[in-house]
Parts: sequence; C-alpha cells; structure tokens
Amino acid sequence: MTQSSLKDIFVLIKQVPDQSAKAGINPDGTIDRAKAKRMLNPFDRYALQAALHTKKHYGGKVTAITMGPPAALEIILEALEHGVDCGYILSDKRLAASDTLATAYALHKVIKYIGHFDLIFCGLQTTDGDTAQVGPQIAERLSLPQTTYCEDFRIEENKVIAKRVVEGGYEWVKMEIPALITVANSYHHLEYKSFRGARMVQHLLRNEEEKNKYIKTITLDTIGAEPAKCGLRGSPTIVARTDKVSEIGGSCKIHQGASQEQLVSEIIQSTNIKEFLKL
Repeated sequence: MTQSSLKDIFVLIKQVPDQSAKAGINPDGTIDRAKAKRMLNPFDRYALQAALHTKKHYGGKVTAITMGPPAALEIILEALEHGVDCGYILSDKRLAASDTLATAYALHKVIKYIGHFDLIFCGLQTTDGDTAQVGPQIAERLSLPQTTYCEDFRIEENKVIAKRVVEGGYEWVKMEIPALITVANSYHHLEYKSFRGARMVQHLLRNEEEKNKYIKTITLDTIGAEPAKCGLRGSPTIVARTDKVSEIGGSCKIHQGASQEQLVSEIIQSTNIKEFLKL
C-alpha cells in the first residue's frame, strides 16, 4: 500500500465522567451524566493518537465519531485541536442508558451512514463501563476483521500488520483492510494539541455556519436506526443494584519461600482459602 492510498480513517471516542470528580447515580442504577464533570475517555486518547499517526504516515482523512448528549461536542472540538479533520455526534434522547449491545448497534449505523472507511480505531475500553466490548461488537456487525489490545502496527500492501498484547507476551496479526483496531494503553501517548488545530476550533466557535461544515450532529432518524434496538429498550443488560463504597481498605502480606510448594503451603496455612474453595 502506498502512503497516499488510505482515504478515510475513523476513530471512535467517548465523553465519560471525570474520574477525579464525584458522579451521581440515577434511581435506575445508571450514571447521572448531566451532573457529572466530563472528560475524554483516557483510553480513547491512544486510539486518537493511532488515527493521527496513520494519517501522518499513510495519508487519509481522520473522522472522529462520538455518541452522547449535546455536551459531547466538547470532545469533538478537542479532537479537532489535535488534528482530526471532522467529526460526527450521534445525539438522541432515545439513546439514554444504552448498554454495549445497543451502543454498538447505534455506532455501526453511524459508520454505515458516513460511508467509506479504511480503518476504524477504538479505545481499549471506557472508564465508565470497563467492558471492552463495543469495538469488537461493531466489528462483528460490520463483518470486519479486528485486532484488540493493539500496541503497534504498520501497513503493507492492503494489509495491517498489528502487534497485540497477550498474556505472557505478544502476537502479530495480519488483516486485510478495511479493519477495526482497539488500541492498548501501551501505545504512544497522545501528542500535544496543534496550534493550527486550536486556531481552527476558535474560528469554528465564532462561526456557526463554518462549525456545521466540520461537525455534524445526527439523530437515530438521520442514520435510519431502529429505536427499539437503542437505549434502555434495546439493552438486555440490566443494572440490578449499585452500592456506594464508603471505605476502601485491605491488607497485603508478602510470602517468600525457597520453592513453589513451600509458598503454596504458607498461603494455605495463613488464609481461609480452604473455606473459600468450598463456596
């Protein structure tokens, strides 16, 4: 594949509650996002860097896609400051309380609505869900080859050669393009915002007509999604209960021994592991 042969690169990003701030819980067990302080999902920063890296080395245009309330505009503007070319915001009240299945359905409809793509980058997971399921589910809905936990990659001919993290080491995966990649947090850190990107965002904030050329806000009706498959209606996952943890504590004891057998014996003797194993 030549450097100029990539045309369209998509990166999926999400706005999540700021981990350093308190977030309320709704009666149905979901996060009260209206009251929570917001931030770009930390894992998505690596996906954003991978998309921009691909644009720099292999060409193409980067489109950022997010799903959320109107406030999600903040992270699209942040992505533009880093060098993304344009963005889409899927915003619709009927998407509220979507689980991974409903989210993947809605986002795959957005991708099909936008049209052609060569690569889709996703963060490994989100800090508000920690499921790591949405990226793979989107790949399945689009019938795409996928690589998860990707730490590095290169493009040769019409293939992506990806290095993915596995237990105890790495494995190399070769995929035909188009493909989807979820990026591990051991990938390169997101580079600083560009001066050009910051100037562009300031211009867009002053000019609504120009902003609408670079950032499109769409709804379920725009993308032709079935409302019954979205939001709480389309989510088979039910939050049965949420608990507030008032105190976090614990203790740690280090066992040292001359052999594995001796270590196991010490652990069994010093803990209630036998009772635990009966459960």
